[in-house]
Amino acid sequence: MAENVKRVYAFGKDAQGNNVTEGDKDMKYILGGKGANLAEMAVIGLPVPPGFTITCQTCMEYANAGNTWPEGALDEINKYRQDLEERMGKRIGDADDPLLVSVRSGAPMSMPGMMDTVLNLGLNDESIKGLIKHTENPRFSWDSYRRFIQMFSNVVMGLDGDLFENAITTKKLVKGAKSDTDLTAEDLEELVAEFKQIFSDNVSAEDYPLLVVDGKVQFPQDPDTQLRLAIEAVFGSWNNPRATLYRKQNKIADDLGTAVNVQTMVFGNKGNTSATGVAFTRNAADGTNEFYGDYLVNAQGEDVVAGIRNTSPIAELKEVEGLQEAGRELEGIFGILENHYRDMMDIEFTIEQGKLWMLQTRVGKRTAAAALKIAIDMEKEGLITKEEAIQRVDPEQLDQLLHPQFDKNATYDVVARGLNASPGAAVGEAVFSAADAVEAKAEGRKTVLVRWETTPDDLAGMIAAEGILTSHGGKTSHAAVIARGMGAPCVCGVEALRIDAEKKEAAIAGTDIVIREGDMISIDGTTGILVLGAVDLVMPELTGDLDTILAWADEVRTLGIRANADNPADAQLSRDFGAEGIGLCRTEHMFLGDRKQIIQTFILNEDQEVREEAVAKLFEAQKGDFYGMFKAMDGLPVIVRLLDPPLHEFLESPRALDVEIAKLEATGGDAAVIAEKRALMEKIDSFAEQNPMLGLRGCRLGIVYPILPVMQVRAIATAMAELKKEGLDPKPEIMIPLVSTVNELAKLRAVAEQTIAEVEEAEGVKLEIPIGTMIELPRAAVTADEIGTKADFFSFGTNDLTQTTFGFSRDDVESEFVPQYLAEKILPYNPFATVDPGVAKLVKMGVELGHVGNPDITCGVCGEHGGDPDSVKIFHSIGLDYVSCSPYRVPLARLAAAQAALKDTGKDK
Repeated sequence: MAENVKRVYAFGKDAQGNNVTEGDKDMKYILGGKGANLAEMAVIGLPVPPGFTITCQTCMEYANAGNTWPEGALDEINKYRQDLEERMGKRIGDADDPLLVSVRSGAPMSMPGMMDTVLNLGLNDESIKGLIKHTENPRFSWDSYRRFIQMFSNVVMGLDGDLFENAITTKKLVKGAKSDTDLTAEDLEELVAEFKQIFSDNVSAEDYPLLVVDGKVQFPQDPDTQLRLAIEAVFGSWNNPRATLYRKQNKIADDLGTAVNVQTMVFGNKGNTSATGVAFTRNAADGTNEFYGDYLVNAQGEDVVAGIRNTSPIAELKEVEGLQEAGRELEGIFGILENHYRDMMDIEFTIEQGKLWMLQTRVGKRTAAAALKIAIDMEKEGLITKEEAIQRVDPEQLDQLLHPQFDKNATYDVVARGLNASPGAAVGEAVFSAADAVEAKAEGRKTVLVRWETTPDDLAGMIAAEGILTSHGGKTSHAAVIARGMGAPCVCGVEALRIDAEKKEAAIAGTDIVIREGDMISIDGTTGILVLGAVDLVMPELTGDLDTILAWADEVRTLGIRANADNPADAQLSRDFGAEGIGLCRTEHMFLGDRKQIIQTFILNEDQEVREEAVAKLFEAQKGDFYGMFKAMDGLPVIVRLLDPPLHEFLESPRALDVEIAKLEATGGDAAVIAEKRALMEKIDSFAEQNPMLGLRGCRLGIVYPILPVMQVRAIATAMAELKKEGLDPKPEIMIPLVSTVNELAKLRAVAEQTIAEVEEAEGVKLEIPIGTMIELPRAAVTADEIGTKADFFSFGTNDLTQTTFGFSRDDVESEFVPQYLAEKILPYNPFATVDPGVAKLVKMGVELGHVGNPDITCGVCGEHGGDPDSVKIFHSIGLDYVSCSPYRVPLARLAAAQAALKDTGKDK
């Protein structure tokens, strides 16, 4: 980066009340979301404590240079620090009347709680005297100093926060104090001395020679040192494990960096006319237009989000003596911000001795239900257009509305109640640490994470758990905000819960109930209740606001949405969710369960008569399945894929037989039995494919065993004929899998057409059944012009196309090398979750060449990518006719397709 690039921007007013702000809300990639919105609030005249913002680009320069400052950056920061001191008429660290500042992170994309903050910076053994003198409030002053030492030690120096919490707890026990607020100024002054000693005892002189005084590490007294170390720590927090995990989870780029906001401190802990809080301009849980949020009297901001004290609802703020005027002003600012940003906003504020200050605003995170209601209400209010309303809902969020709820007919006893922080219900074993939740998920066990209150370090466990339960914190605590963003059910602030994390148990006050690790519990994040045992869960219906948004989406999308379904029940569910047909019916799934023995008989017995008998049984079973599916999807297309996987997948494991043979041999078993089992094992081995993606599968299977495609096509055609005779309108289509040459398709198409003709003659019904193929091999994509001459449709199987393009399987995603690739950014993301650009090019080539071979060909995608919103938008741009996905992803795909269409027409703003 050129040395003359601006790295620091001022915001707020000067000493004469003139606005000197240099940025605005459109600069979030430079100033970060927090810095850009602080600037914007200052521009529109809201009360913002003055400060300056160091750019995101400076963070990345610093990180990429091995944590070395770019040339001239520190000088520019020092210049803006002096400017801030002039504007405030105070100096940081001044012994008479010190200026205190906060040092906060602020990435371009909202990452709540993932990075670090330092408050009350500028206090030292001399400036504390000036603060006491100026405020005439020794308790407030010493409380601010102890908070600064504690936060600086934890955030900047990496010391364990429990070292300080334990000291506070001990002090309270000695003094008989119930809470921190009961400690006196003298108590807090003693704590400051203890905290400084903890700092000296635990910080290495070798690592921090700059802090060594008289041969011993001392808490830094120089404000310049404090500020530089704090800024470096905030920069460093961009790459801490929880921030990295959050970016991965939310698909945020790693090269954006975080800005650092250095802002004049305002204090919510100056007595009962001071307060701090977090608010939303509308209810973030259900979308209701109301004064919503939490606040604490005589507290600082971290007390609210950390959940260390139970908060009060912000609606009460206007009634509290000494805070009424600020409460009314805040409510007015709600309207100003909503009208200005035309969205629901998240707000952080502080009231210092009756004076309101705005510390942050950003577009607020919300549940899926709230997102839908807010979008629809704002469209009705004229704030946004219908097209904007469609864009306001994240397709991935719709998963929340498809999550289970307690069955209304279930009987259960509520053992405790808390706050309904994030909707949806969860059932699982109680676990008391994030690590235990992660371990349980790896073992296939479902859990509910039980914590006093979550911290950003718990993120991995929150992701792994089915739901989250806390005893502390309000609706804007870390647990609530993160759970809502993930769509995970959350009940927080259950005051009756007495959690002992070390013993891995939680008692419920007033009862003899103790929940121990592994006990099954159920939570309902919609109502805020805790239940012992497992409650039956049910899926909600697509009604109300979701139905409205999806109907609007259907008006603008051009991409068709189908579903992958293999049985009549899933077919009906798909139709209920708005699918316009079945894009993939995997017939091999119909060979499982009781029918597995039939297909095994066919595979393992070479007697033609026995094989024909097995095929006859499969025909009857398949015909019944197809009849049910075609009936459920009456009038809509149903693409049936002929048998695809290698035959060994229907057989038992040869290794189990090998063990059985070894046991028989060791115990002198019957030689004839042993010989029979050995012959069976050798036969099973002969069918095994070393790489099940390749070999004898798909169309090759149909060519080697022609009796199988004949049976399947006959079952499809017969089921169709029966339904047509009943006056229905079945629309099956036949898909031939894993074609690599046009000759394969031509051969099996001829078999299918002959079989259909035979059924037509036998049933006396005219049958029109399109025949197409699945494009899942690179050769098929690059020769699609040839293959297209024999195909009525292409369905791109992007799961296998990804495997055969990369040369690795989906199983490799869970192995060692792909996770390493992702960690080292060799791969930017999991290509089985979001379609890879190289695979997308093959799909695009296949679509274009397919139309050369057959101008009327229909093209779709039926891999799991069809339900990924980012992939859906890519497929829209390629020009596909439809995507197909699992039934529960159909609503997401409908919305994502609409958003892609709006972007295509420039109506996405």
